[in-house]
Amino acid sequence: MAGVAFEGVSKIYPDGTRAVNQLELEIVDGEFMVLVGPSGCGKTTALRMVAGLEEISEGALKIGDRTVNHVPSRDRDIAMVFQSYALYPHLSVYDNIAFGLKLKKTPKAVVAERVQKAAQLLGLEEYLDRKPRALSGGQRQRVAMGRAIVREPAAFLMDEPLSNLDAKLRVQMRAEISQLQTDLGVTTIYVTHDQVEAMTMGDRVAVMRKGELQQVDSPQQLYDRPVNLFVGGFIGSPAMNLVEATLEKENGDLVAVAGSQRIALGAETLNARPALRGYEGRTLVLGIRPEDLDDASLEESSSEHQRLNGKVTLTEALGSEVMVHFKVDAPAAVTDDVRELAKDAGTEGLAERNNEAGATLVGRFGARTKVGNGESVEVAVDTRALHFFEPESGLGIYDGNEREASIG
Repeated sequence: MAGVAFEGVSKIYPDGTRAVNQLELEIVDGEFMVLVGPSGCGKTTALRMVAGLEEISEGALKIGDRTVNHVPSRDRDIAMVFQSYALYPHLSVYDNIAFGLKLKKTPKAVVAERVQKAAQLLGLEEYLDRKPRALSGGQRQRVAMGRAIVREPAAFLMDEPLSNLDAKLRVQMRAEISQLQTDLGVTTIYVTHDQVEAMTMGDRVAVMRKGELQQVDSPQQLYDRPVNLFVGGFIGSPAMNLVEATLEKENGDLVAVAGSQRIALGAETLNARPALRGYEGRTLVLGIRPEDLDDASLEESSSEHQRLNGKVTLTEALGSEVMVHFKVDAPAAVTDDVRELAKDAGTEGLAERNNEAGATLVGRFGARTKVGNGESVEVAVDTRALHFFEPESGLGIYDGNEREASIG
């Protein structure tokens, strides 16, 4: 096993496009690192450079103590699992798993031992004699994983390996891959566009945008303390609600004013984000995660000064909770970051259209809510979990050291 280090690594194509720009990232030995970001952000290119499938234009790439910029892919001691299973249809499961070992003329006894061990790990023992066409999608992906495992590589590289599976199977395979990586302890770099996959699987997650690293941190830290608006808006499902607000002072407290909506921030919020005191009278982007909004009639302890008033446009009952879409008299935030997030989500122009009649927010309400479409609703806001961003730079506002903390 070995760690992987990007030291100022760039990929520049002949037309001048920088697919990856000055990437600085260290994946420690045995770590599960997830690269996540919108389509075209450079995450797959970064992975392919580790695999030796893309040439490195600038910087140094290390696997263990060895710089591998000019080392052929076959000599890098890595194993890659692709989005497509890339199985040989005419070979049995056993022969598909063993294929790479046989190419290297590994002794038959060693091949048999490794294939049996991998099959046992992956629950494929009873399928070893079958052809890929007789397997389900999840089983085929396990075979592809088995082919990587038997090589006993220094690192696994996985490029969106679950994207061809249905939703239920993806959830199951997420758990299986995470457990497998824990059991094997092999350094793993996993590329995905699905931020739910990223948050549930990675020891750490690296968020990329336009070829540059935005933030690398634990999933919880990314969620709780995004370094900028792009990370905050990209991480979380449903996505963070983003509105334009101005900070005003009222009775010694700071109040976020968004259209006709007024939210008193309270001492706890200001103690957690002391830099906010310097933004009195200024406009900023207020971020509210759906899980921090609830039906005020179910929240006995919520203050009337920490509520939003809106009109329900859509409800989605999910059993344990209800997703409530509601329109408020407040301007939706419209910045370059927001536009890029909307483009990735396929909702371009929605914020501008929303602003004609207020912003549409999403709340993750408790299952006991009785609100219905077209009804007025009072929404409790957990102000302790609010997020604030500078509109121009997009940086999160916390303790005043955000510029130093920003990556990329």
